[in-house]
Amino acid sequence: MARPMRQFIWLSLLNAQALGRITFPDCAGGPEILTTNLVCDTTASPAERAAALISAWNITEKLVNLVDKSLGAPRLGLGAYDWWNEALHGVGWSPGVAFSPSGEFSHATSFASPILMSAAFDDDLIHEVAEAISTEARAYSNFGHAGLDYWTPNINPYKDPRWGRGSETPGEDPFRIKGYVKALIDGLQGKENITKVIATCKHYAAYDLEYWGGVKRYEFDAIVGMQDLVEYYLPPFQQCARDSKVKSIMCSYNSVNGTPACASTYLMETVLRDFWEWNDENQYITSDCNAILNFHEDHNYTTTAAQSAAISLISGTDTICEVGSNTDIAGAWNQTLLPEPVIDKALRRMYEGLIRAGFFDPADATPYRSLSWKDVNTPETQALALRSATEGIVLKKNNGLLPLKVDNQTTIAVIGFWSAATNLAMLGGYAGLPPYLQGPLQAALKLGFRTTNATGPVKETTSDTDTWTTAAIEAANKSDIVIYFGGNDMSVEAEELDRVSIAWPSAQFALVKKLSALGKPFIVVELGDQNDDSSLLADDNVSAILWAGFPGQDGGTAVFDVLTGKTPPAGRLPTTLYPAEYVDQVPMTDMNLRPSETNPGRTYKWYDKAVLPFGFGLHYTSFESSFGPDAFAAKTYEISDLLSACNAKYLDLCPFETVGISVKNTGNVTSDFVALAFLSGEYGPAPHPIKELAAYTRIKAVKPGETKDAILGLTLGDLARVNEIGNTILYPGTYKFLLDVPTQATVSFELTGEPKVLIEFPQPPADLGEGNGHEKYTPKPQQIV
Repeated sequence: MARPMRQFIWLSLLNAQALGRITFPDCAGGPEILTTNLVCDTTASPAERAAALISAWNITEKLVNLVDKSLGAPRLGLGAYDWWNEALHGVGWSPGVAFSPSGEFSHATSFASPILMSAAFDDDLIHEVAEAISTEARAYSNFGHAGLDYWTPNINPYKDPRWGRGSETPGEDPFRIKGYVKALIDGLQGKENITKVIATCKHYAAYDLEYWGGVKRYEFDAIVGMQDLVEYYLPPFQQCARDSKVKSIMCSYNSVNGTPACASTYLMETVLRDFWEWNDENQYITSDCNAILNFHEDHNYTTTAAQSAAISLISGTDTICEVGSNTDIAGAWNQTLLPEPVIDKALRRMYEGLIRAGFFDPADATPYRSLSWKDVNTPETQALALRSATEGIVLKKNNGLLPLKVDNQTTIAVIGFWSAATNLAMLGGYAGLPPYLQGPLQAALKLGFRTTNATGPVKETTSDTDTWTTAAIEAANKSDIVIYFGGNDMSVEAEELDRVSIAWPSAQFALVKKLSALGKPFIVVELGDQNDDSSLLADDNVSAILWAGFPGQDGGTAVFDVLTGKTPPAGRLPTTLYPAEYVDQVPMTDMNLRPSETNPGRTYKWYDKAVLPFGFGLHYTSFESSFGPDAFAAKTYEISDLLSACNAKYLDLCPFETVGISVKNTGNVTSDFVALAFLSGEYGPAPHPIKELAAYTRIKAVKPGETKDAILGLTLGDLARVNEIGNTILYPGTYKFLLDVPTQATVSFELTGEPKVLIEFPQPPADLGEGNGHEKYTPKPQQIV
């Protein structure tokens, strides 16, 4: 919603202006009109309770509760409620979250950013982090410091390296994102009858541009073919809605094929609620903040604020987030643009969500209501925050220097803009206020290392006044080992801030070259998203490179745990590392994945000139990985037989095979190993992807000389490919199953028979608003980007 560090300042102001503290309705001692309402009857169904509550409201009360800062209904004993709560990687700054200036509820655990946690390829870790976040969020809610719903996770696939919000996501691969989402949603929402917290998958759909080439996200029309839409942009949302039954979804700023996402009945009703059957609990959709304002101010889809409000709600949006008061819901009602049944449906959905979270229940109805300040920032969550960073850190290069062997005579130069953690750079976007910041210098001192220290540039260029090189070289000259902590912070990449270049910022690169020229053991540790490391990888004076993403409150400790070998590196890159010239080969506005004359291809599936590929990651030891002797023992499978043996509701979830793998540690350091398995082959519609991730697991603590086995499971959907009109089809052909990056083992099998459609995807109308009364709102002609 705004750009850090500006984001922190802005959200802090919004936080201070929040609508007071959340109060749970008093169904025992509140007004009689509340206590006698069916909403207070815990034996009634959530849908019945929500309907009874909304039926007791007058139209004035209804209209003021359709926005994120809902005013409640004091007549019924309902206080104001702010729906805008954030928890991307910990309870975060947002209007609904009220951090105290000191003491209780003054901070929350800040875990590593999603992109770094995803690099661990450890879904158990993601589940543990989600459980910890939801526990702290519930504690905040119980004491009036936050709501019960949280606008997380961000699950848009990260296909373009310039996107400013890529670090908020689990990476570029939709299969990886689905696994991350499943673990996260289960941990946030819980498995009890009462929802722990309401999670919100965002941003639906095809959103991955902030501001590039004069095009703003508020006006961008993402032109997406059905093949790419179904194959790439929608699978994470299918996981959220159809399979994980997330309680809420956020529609995005951009248009999709001519219609604003928050006005698209095709996306919100046809696909989401009808086809994916995301209606079993009357789940609700929130707009992104000011996305409805964008209908008339940016997309030229409507002409007035009243029309925009009406069309969003009629199309399937249930609650509108606004920055300021710019949504003319009252005007939509007064001009008879907005029918009361539409209003009632939206409110019933929203409040059914709160009912399912126990908002109207007695405090003793769920153990979640007993959570308190003692459950925030516990020793266990502090250890988990550290693990969330260490497990994902990726070793890109190592000439043998690592793990570090340091004695009390060794001096380490700790150099760079985030070396001393005097700012919030390690936290990344959508963070809250952490209990502490343990940066690299602090971590080194805590280990008893002798250090020198100097800062460095961030986004400065070689044309700017140089105030850093002299001190940095002086610190390096006094040391035996030089460690440079550089990369990108939120002044380089953030919400509303896409990058123009993916090369290293020129002033940083110049300093790195001067430090490497000293000829001392030299390590580069990278913050943020990927820069082109080509020259650093080729520079013999650069001894090692680590990528640390945004590692959270204990980022310095995490880095030194990896550098010293306390936690050997086992993370894998969750994105492709592109060469700097890639940004000149395809515009950000091109949503196509497949290569063409104007597009070199996107992600590891379609691009083969990476500096380092998706899934790359070195270790302090060596591994041999192989398939078990019984892998695909049948070798040939008849498609009709596979389907006749399945009784799954959704054919793409039909089990195919489980494949055994073995991983042997052939080195001398105990280490985790991430097993990545890909499918490849020339089956289905051409062109064919290079390969596609189909299974992964993290094998823990493999000792030197030890072999550990694991099982990889496959479904028919993992094998299938999507055709030009968006149908998911199981094709005959030869399938290659590839293990590891680079590939260490290959096994093949064959599918025979006729192709079988697993998912017949609903086709959009020529006009995504056709047949839904959109013509009433006299939209201006569409401006196709």
